[in-house]
Amino acid sequence: MRETEVVPDAIFDHPRVAAVYDPLDPDRTDLDEYARIIVDELGARTLLDVGCGTGTFGVLLAGRGIAVVGVDPARASVAVARGKPGADAVTWIVGTAEDLPALQVDAATMTANVAQVFLDDDDWAATLVAISHALRPGGTLIFEARRPEVRAWEGWTKEASGQVVSVPGVGDVEDWVQVTSVDGEFVTFDSPTIFHADGERIESTSTLRFRSRAAIEDSIVHAGLELVEVRDLAYAPGRSWLYLARRPGAAPA
Repeated sequence: MRETEVVPDAIFDHPRVAAVYDPLDPDRTDLDEYARIIVDELGARTLLDVGCGTGTFGVLLAGRGIAVVGVDPARASVAVARGKPGADAVTWIVGTAEDLPALQVDAATMTANVAQVFLDDDDWAATLVAISHALRPGGTLIFEARRPEVRAWEGWTKEASGQVVSVPGVGDVEDWVQVTSVDGEFVTFDSPTIFHADGERIESTSTLRFRSRAAIEDSIVHAGLELVEVRDLAYAPGRSWLYLARRPGAAPA
């Protein structure tokens, strides 16, 4: 196990913010493509969800009879996940892919921005290797990453992203995303959350790395995985790639 300490951003690990994460971002149709691949294309019966967050995807697939392990370093997000209906069917782990027990799953996922939170090349490589070890021979990793040439971050402004959402039992909650710096492949942005009921403002600063497609494909191969396919992401056509990689070897009979 690597000794690097993972410190999640406040937007994921502050208990008050994690509790309103889902109401502030309720549209998870981005998960439909993953579910279709896992259920219909792969026929997977076991799944590892890396960066499981508040557990929306894990609970969804567990409800379809898949044995799911969800791992995330943000303790507050995992606490929200554990409290959802159907969450008892999922194994939840607070930690990183390198903290996992021995597994042999059919498929592994990193949905949304998870693959881009690994800023250091060594951390990214170690994560891919850990996921490879958790897959059974012939098991498949599926993850997405935004295409850097699209420069999506240019639209990440308070004016474009700001919202106020009325959350039952909480009141009006305001948030937005505002880019603060772009340094090569590294894009840093603020995403404060303001609770209007008492005025508390919780700050969160995050950085994503926009690796090139060539760099990601190379990292997959160096981790000992076989690149199977790179697809245009269905819910973000022309803006993101969906990567499918396989652990070498034949599936058990």
